[in-house]
Amino acid sequence: MAKFNEKNFGPPPEKAYDIKKLVSESEQILWQGHPNRKAFILSKILKMMPIALIWLAFDLTFILLMVSTGAFEQMPVGLLIFIIVFFALHLIPVWIWVGNIVTASIQHKNIEYVFTNTRIIIKSGVIGIDVKNIYYADINSVNLKVGLIDKLCRVGDIYISSASKAQVLWDIDNPYEITTKLQKIVNDIKTDTYYPNELRPDLNRGYTTKYDPKK
Repeated sequence: MAKFNEKNFGPPPEKAYDIKKLVSESEQILWQGHPNRKAFILSKILKMMPIALIWLAFDLTFILLMVSTGAFEQMPVGLLIFIIVFFALHLIPVWIWVGNIVTASIQHKNIEYVFTNTRIIIKSGVIGIDVKNIYYADINSVNLKVGLIDKLCRVGDIYISSASKAQVLWDIDNPYEITTKLQKIVNDIKTDTYYPNELRPDLNRGYTTKYDPKK
């Protein structure tokens, strides 16, 4: 009989790097999402593909030419090793392209976006997990970019320009709706920051209402 292990009957382990653990009790999640998987992986395949294929074709043509002429057979061992190392390094753009394709699924699994009532949380990574925070008061602009592939997949990339640096939310479903939602959150919360409640009329009690500068 197998040894009884009470751990087998316990609750399932918590998901590692659960982004909800980063949200404090005083914060409210307004939106949470991931990149569209199909669009994200397709973009990784198409990105750099023309350059990588041209680079690969050039190197393969040169290598096949040397093989067909028997140049490798006449080379000293030292020179042959040098040629092999040279092409291995020269094909770095191809290795980067292949690496991006191979790790695309892992990257997608680890990417998550959250809008709270105080900040934007961006979780990403391949081996480790990287978490970035963008506070609404630091945001300068929120823009949407929809390319050809994005249009075919019905997604879009949201570009967030902040005081520190720009961040991109890749391949978002319902991009126009989410961009409008984020723009409103940024505008409302920045308004709430710049015009405290004490300076507002009684009817305006928080950032969910519209600030009227004429009152």
